[in-house]
Amino acid sequence: MKSFFVALFSSFALLVCNAAQAAEKDVNITPPNNDGARVNVRDFGAVGDGQADETSAFQAALNSLGPSGGVVEIPQGMYRFSGSLNIPQSVTLRGPWNSVTAHNGCRDRGLPKPTDDGATLLVTCDAGTEEDGRAFITLNTNSVLQGVVMYWPEQKIDDVPVAYPWAIQMRGKNPAVLDVELLNPYNGIDASRNERALIRNVHGQPLRRGIFVDQIYDIGRIENVHFNPWWSMRPKLFEWQLANGEAFIFKRTDWHYVLNTFCFGYRVGYAFGGSDDGVCNGNFLGIGADCCHTSVLVEQSAIFGILITNGEFVAMRGENPTEVVVGKENYGSVRFSNCAFWGPSEQIARVDGRGTVAFSDCEFCEWDRNNQGKPAIEVKGGSVMIRGCNFQADKPQVKLEKSTKRAVITDNFVRGKVRIDSDCANVRIDGNLGD
Repeated sequence: MKSFFVALFSSFALLVCNAAQAAEKDVNITPPNNDGARVNVRDFGAVGDGQADETSAFQAALNSLGPSGGVVEIPQGMYRFSGSLNIPQSVTLRGPWNSVTAHNGCRDRGLPKPTDDGATLLVTCDAGTEEDGRAFITLNTNSVLQGVVMYWPEQKIDDVPVAYPWAIQMRGKNPAVLDVELLNPYNGIDASRNERALIRNVHGQPLRRGIFVDQIYDIGRIENVHFNPWWSMRPKLFEWQLANGEAFIFKRTDWHYVLNTFCFGYRVGYAFGGSDDGVCNGNFLGIGADCCHTSVLVEQSAIFGILITNGEFVAMRGENPTEVVVGKENYGSVRFSNCAFWGPSEQIARVDGRGTVAFSDCEFCEWDRNNQGKPAIEVKGGSVMIRGCNFQADKPQVKLEKSTKRAVITDNFVRGKVRIDSDCANVRIDGNLGD
């Protein structure tokens, strides 16, 4: 009898299981992705031959992962796009590169070109449209772009560049751009309107704007970003970049952390200013700007300070090149510590406004390139501190205009005689030694 009931129960359980399986088929339940939430763009129709439009295939792969996110893998190939991409929340779009690459074969014969290896995204959409229009790639909360080369093949190497919108815009919370080569974008990365964005290991030659930061209310990070003219130094294009380009632009941001960044060949290397949402403060360590008209431009800063340490700045292009210019609207604090300034500039710094500007333990190598008697540092407003610095040229060191609020200039070494000219009533000048 016991065997009968066991057999009966087993038969009933089998019927229930079969009915449940049939019901699953009826509602077309998709089995879960058991491959670690990874998909390949080739499985969605991507070709990678540099000719086919890959926009739909890539977007389908990105959308396939659902709200839990995952990784969309890009194998080696050349992928052409006539439209834009949106990387959904918690999704990573990843190419084969594990470190940022260099493809300067367009400029230097015999070196790698962007179409020689790896995964290159060929961007052809929105040429000649508004600079602040739809970006090519939009990142959202916890989404990542990693390990690719981005190249605009229709941009001419020896002419005034054609305007394009931003290559990448970062939105939401914790978006990241890692190990990406932006070879020749007109506009690089719009890192505004997000929280805790991470930009790490990005190289290339943005022509108009490199990285733009604004409306940041929680700390953003920019690390190991180098903008060099690897794509083109042809005169017509490069002169345009020197006259119009801005590498790093900071407006309203709350304690941005910027480490090991560099730019070469821009009108402005680092631009600090404000917007309707506020002004900038942050920590800037090991930053550099070479071959610029103005290496550091401060239009506005927060009272908490723009803190620049171990910087290297060279101004040498255009009319009246100057490493540091602080505008009359500035009311905050700007501090340079252990920085070096060189190159055939007119002046090291021109300071105005109502804020405080300080130079401590800095090296001032060259200024007054036309031997007109210009001082290295000229102050027209605000407060200034210059302490423990080394003025290496035998030329005037500091000029304090009457409109300077106050100044402390102490314990500096100078080449030749001490030449500090002050019309400021509230000043301390002491311990400065010539050779």
